[in-house]
Amino acid sequence: MTAPLPDITTREDCERLVTAFYGRALTDPIIGFIFVDVAKLDLEAHVPKIASFWETILLGAQSYGGGAFRPHAAINAQVPLRAGHFERWLWLWRRTVVELFAGERAELAKAHADRVARAFHAG
Repeated sequence: MTAPLPDITTREDCERLVTAFYGRALTDPIIGFIFVDVAKLDLEAHVPKIASFWETILLGAQSYGGGAFRPHAAINAQVPLRAGHFERWLWLWRRTVVELFAGERAELAKAHADRVARAFHAG
């Protein structure tokens, strides 16, 4: 019998989740090009920022002070982001959460990602 998955409880958990997600997203056949070719994502710089975003959402850390909408709008200006892109992002995110974590904060990570995807797609 395998041990139950832990919930998200630390910044390190947030970093682990974000790193695992981007490991998938960057090589994904549907959305990978957005991160690699369009955004030219610098993971070393990006992971700490996004980990801070999730640490703030999930753990109340108040470590994220940026605004996420503007950079995504700039990407959308280069490549129109479609519903299918957001659906794939969400699928990859949920899959990553489920494989690594279980519990109240893991559920919140999935629910908040739904809200983020809807807000970005609507915007």
